[in-house]
Amino acid sequence: MTPRAVPVQTAAPSVPWSQRLIGRWWRRQTPARQDRFATLAPLVSVLLFLAAIVSAFWTLRNEEFEREAESVKRDAEIAQQQIRLRLIENQEQLVQLARQIVTREIDAEEAQRLARSFGAARPEMMQITWLDALRRKRATYASPLADADTHPLGSNDERALNPQLRSREAEWAFIASRDTRQPVYSRPFKDAFGTAVFQTHVPLLNGGVFAGALIVEYSIEGLLRHFVPPEVQRRRAMSVLDEGGHVLASTVIALPGRVSSQAPIVHDVPFTPSANGVVLRGAGYRTSALLIGNTLFWMVLALSGLTLWMLLGTWRHMRRRAQIQSALVQETNFRRAMENSMLTGMRAMDLEGRITYVNPAFCAMTGFSEPELIGRLPPYPHWPPDRVEENSRLLQQELQGRSPAGGIEVRVMRKDGVLFDARMYVSPLIDARGKQTGWMTSMTNITEAKRIRDQLSASHERFTTVLEGLDAAVSVLSVQQGELLFANRSYRLWFGADARGHSQLASGSLPQPAYQHDGDDAVDGLSGLPAQELTKTGADPREVYIESLNKWFDVRSRYLQWTDGRLAQMLIATDVTARRRVEEQAAQQAEKAQVSSRLITMGEMASSVAHELNQPLTAITNYCNGMISRVRGESIGRDDLVSALEKTSRQAERAGQIIQRIRAFVRKSVPQRQSAQARQIVEDALDLASIELRRRNVTIHSYVAQRLPNLEVDPILIEQVLLNLVRNAAEAIDNAQMPPSRRFIELRVVPRHTPDEGGIVEFSVTDTGPGLPDEVIGRLYEAFFSTKAEGLGIGLSLCRSIVESHRGRIRAQNLYNGAAVSGCRFAFSLPVEIPQPDAAGTSGTAATGATDNSAAITSS
Repeated sequence: MTPRAVPVQTAAPSVPWSQRLIGRWWRRQTPARQDRFATLAPLVSVLLFLAAIVSAFWTLRNEEFEREAESVKRDAEIAQQQIRLRLIENQEQLVQLARQIVTREIDAEEAQRLARSFGAARPEMMQITWLDALRRKRATYASPLADADTHPLGSNDERALNPQLRSREAEWAFIASRDTRQPVYSRPFKDAFGTAVFQTHVPLLNGGVFAGALIVEYSIEGLLRHFVPPEVQRRRAMSVLDEGGHVLASTVIALPGRVSSQAPIVHDVPFTPSANGVVLRGAGYRTSALLIGNTLFWMVLALSGLTLWMLLGTWRHMRRRAQIQSALVQETNFRRAMENSMLTGMRAMDLEGRITYVNPAFCAMTGFSEPELIGRLPPYPHWPPDRVEENSRLLQQELQGRSPAGGIEVRVMRKDGVLFDARMYVSPLIDARGKQTGWMTSMTNITEAKRIRDQLSASHERFTTVLEGLDAAVSVLSVQQGELLFANRSYRLWFGADARGHSQLASGSLPQPAYQHDGDDAVDGLSGLPAQELTKTGADPREVYIESLNKWFDVRSRYLQWTDGRLAQMLIATDVTARRRVEEQAAQQAEKAQVSSRLITMGEMASSVAHELNQPLTAITNYCNGMISRVRGESIGRDDLVSALEKTSRQAERAGQIIQRIRAFVRKSVPQRQSAQARQIVEDALDLASIELRRRNVTIHSYVAQRLPNLEVDPILIEQVLLNLVRNAAEAIDNAQMPPSRRFIELRVVPRHTPDEGGIVEFSVTDTGPGLPDEVIGRLYEAFFSTKAEGLGIGLSLCRSIVESHRGRIRAQNLYNGAAVSGCRFAFSLPVEIPQPDAAGTSGTAATGATDNSAAITSS
């Protein structure tokens, strides 16, 4: 058998991993992003090319600067070397000349001749001078530009120099050469001609002894002019600067009146071998302007700019197209999202009634899918079978454009056969050219809304039924127009359908209708209304008497916003005539009870009153019998008779005062509140109580604070309360047969301020009796409850009623000394307007400001 040939599979050429990675990344990008990258890539490449060109030119420019700086450095060092060699050579010649002078190989004339020949061959030297140790000039040579008489160290005479004519730099160099025995270069200075110079001082040493100095003065400008190579002077500006940076000499002369600018490239080297702080500076300037002005550079720059401008224009055009495309996509997506998220069903039909569009909400309402509805003609599948004729009639109205603007209410059948109520609105469908192409129908499910509406109607009927059945009159009146908006059956029964009944119940609290437009916008029709939010506040209840009905009404009002937005006032008036009559009868009974209580008190005090009256009457009888006897016996004088009559009169007045107080206390009068002083009330009560206290042998101490405010009370009623409390305290002490040390009562009247009651005046009666049991304290103020065998149980109950009618409070508590009861304290408070006391406490203030009206009243 011939073996089958196996096909050889050739391996596909491998793709670099970087290329695969880039391709995968490119495929993951959206088309819009790919377009953006395709547009920006040429722009980025041109920018990179332009950046490379600019970088190349910048690199060439920097290299040019570096070469220029290196050239300046090299030229400065060449000039430095030339000047240095010259100065060293001159120094060696001067040292040799100085040695010859010291060894006396030459005299002064020979030295003068050598100096002349030496200086003539060296144009940089301004002057050569030989001075001895005493600074006397032995020989000198001056170049034609210098004057020996103006030498800094002296003139031609042989005497010593004047110190004021010496130069400090020359003086310093002379001393330094003398001290160091070495050649010394002075600091630069200016001579008489204003030329910048410096000196070289070579010492003359004779066997180690300083014998003078050979001084050479150099012109700095001459050194630059003669020893800086001409090719360097042509290329560079060479200058010499002192320690302060001032230019002493330069190869370039600045124009008069102009300040030369600092060269961009400078290099400083020391002005050797002087080593006196002077530097030699070489300056260079940039020469790269020709590089920038190159035609090739500007051509590349212009072409790059043109390409960049074109790419920018293309990129802006592409970006505008991308923005338009993105806006179109967003608008399409927004419309699609809006149609899909609407709860209202949308349906479009052509002029023949064929369905051309339905949104998801319409499909969800009917239960039919979009393919099942698109293209269907009437009858539609969502029409109930029993309403086909009615729906066809309504459809014809829609196609003829006679559908009502408020929509039509229809019954719709879902795919599963369930019916629901819907409201449909129809409007023409107009295209972009303004031509009608069909009809657009919107459908809303109103099943739940219809159910709620029916429930609201039923609730409104129930609410109206409740209001009509109320015994109170309920009315609502418009504030602006004064129109009666609502009135229930009770209101109509009492006042009819007239708004004047509402005004009578409001008692003037309702403003007159003021919203009448008369063309004057400056008039505020709602002025006078409360400034607060009226619909959130209510008025306090008040009682109003309607004379025409002879009825009292408890009226409660509040402002509210009516259904149409108008501001209205609602009143609820309840007939309280029966309650008012009961209250009047109760007040009359309370008044009678108060009078009866006072009469009972006087009845209980009858024996004490009789004993109190018996004393002045007995005294009157005794005085009268004594005067009769003495008159009959003619043994009384006129003065004695007058004195006896005065005593008799005082006793009669005393008896009259007792009767007057008792009569004022038990007198029946209408309760009337007036401004009264607490001190006067206490004094009147103690006058009446003193009779009972003396009989029971009980002492009372009273403390009334000073500057107490006046009380708006009925003083007789408050006096009755105090009298009852004091009598009860005296009875408790007497019945318990307390020892004399505990037979006293304390009455205190002090002002206080509490967070709950505010400013009050407190009356307290404290006894030292056995106290009250706990079960009795809880029932003290019950009517007809008494701990006395013969008591009626109306005393403390009446006291509580009197105090509470004055908006006060009454309370009782036992006092303890350890675990034992040491007495009882009754206190009642009456409200007043007083400033709040200091934190030190009202008790301390009352104690310090009180007047001690203590009276020890004992039985006679």
